[in-house]
Amino acid sequence: MDKKSYTISRMITPGAILLISCYELGHRPIGLTRPLASFRTAGFLPNTIDIAVEQLDVEKVKQAKFIGISVPMHTALRLGVHLLPRIRDLNPDVVICMYGLYAGLNADYLLSLGVNYCIGRGDVSEQLVQLVQSLLNDDDREFPVVDVPIGKLPDLEKYAQFEDNGEVRHVGYTETTHGCKHLCTHCPIPPVYNGKFFPVPQETVLNEIHKQVVEGATHITFGDPDFLNGPLHGLRVLREMHDTYPNLTFDFTTKVEHILKHRKHFPEFAELGCRFVISAVESLSDRVLTILEKHHTRSDVEEAIDIVQGTGIALRPTWVPFTPWTSLDAYLEILEFVEMHGLIYHVDPVQFAVRLLIPPGSYLLNRPETKALSLTLDETAFSYVWVHPDARMDELQKTVNSLVENDNITDVDPLDTFYSIWEVSMDLSGKSRPKRNKRRHSPAPRITEAWFC
Repeated sequence: MDKKSYTISRMITPGAILLISCYELGHRPIGLTRPLASFRTAGFLPNTIDIAVEQLDVEKVKQAKFIGISVPMHTALRLGVHLLPRIRDLNPDVVICMYGLYAGLNADYLLSLGVNYCIGRGDVSEQLVQLVQSLLNDDDREFPVVDVPIGKLPDLEKYAQFEDNGEVRHVGYTETTHGCKHLCTHCPIPPVYNGKFFPVPQETVLNEIHKQVVEGATHITFGDPDFLNGPLHGLRVLREMHDTYPNLTFDFTTKVEHILKHRKHFPEFAELGCRFVISAVESLSDRVLTILEKHHTRSDVEEAIDIVQGTGIALRPTWVPFTPWTSLDAYLEILEFVEMHGLIYHVDPVQFAVRLLIPPGSYLLNRPETKALSLTLDETAFSYVWVHPDARMDELQKTVNSLVENDNITDVDPLDTFYSIWEVSMDLSGKSRPKRNKRRHSPAPRITEAWFC
């Protein structure tokens, strides 16, 4: 948060506070739900806009005295910065606060663009309320609060759905923790939380679940950076949730090493309704995994697959296949691994196009392998620019990215997209094209929004 001082009148009037979410992986944004609840509890009546599913409401922007823009991820920040000139044009004097993980990582640059405050870690909801309260003038502190319905969030049906073999469920979203106790070097969380995580009160999480079930949610995504940072806390939430809503299903994200460490819990996760688990595998290369400090190996990944899928839960691995240290052979190994283990439908095709992001403050910058690179900080892109020593890899990434985008637009079967990627990669390596084996692969449970960073 910067040290500038502002005083705003009429902050308690309905709509004087506007909360804007830019993008949160296709689910209802917790960057709106939690701050909205905290402001209401404190006696404020905010408006909200989720530009991922709504148009920017010009009248809401003009009415606002204070605008909070949620930027928990890279894509959201780029969209949020794109909004700034439009907001300033509509409402030149409004106080703007960007909040969320990427606001903390890029605070200096955002303040230079005219953002007044940045909040980057912890319980941003309470910090937002405290910030607004500090901006109140004396008249506002005595302004009567009226019960006006405002700040209604978009219906759950507007967001991504859970899908499995023709079954479709509306998805609710919550998080049981802030931060993460691990220090994976490529992750944006360690520079902000420095290896710490904080549990969200069980009552808060269960209340969020209840509200979304009332609205029609029949599946819950637990979006913690790692749900098993505090496994007993998570289990207490799941048991209570299951007792109250026995037909509710869910998914969560956790590290490969946590799957191995907490394997005893996975049969219970299945009984409680877990349908799939996301795990950031990232690479199978020992060198790349060491640089990223993932603390797992290829054999660990194979063991994790057996543990999770042995209980009837699907494992959905995510990847960072393009890094400065990933060889063409290492990229092909990922494709071969996915095909061999029957995981084609467990991986969104965009995963095979992901290029390593190195944001300001990244722990990767401390690695000797990164220091050996020629890096240039592109503040407008919120990341360092790197070039692969093998020019073929940069070209392959562009080709795969374009292929995935085109296939997504034309609704091509992900299996066909996967084999197209593999064929392009094999052609580049000079090796024979792989044979397509559709019988090995069955559709897997998923959320209909592809995973982006």
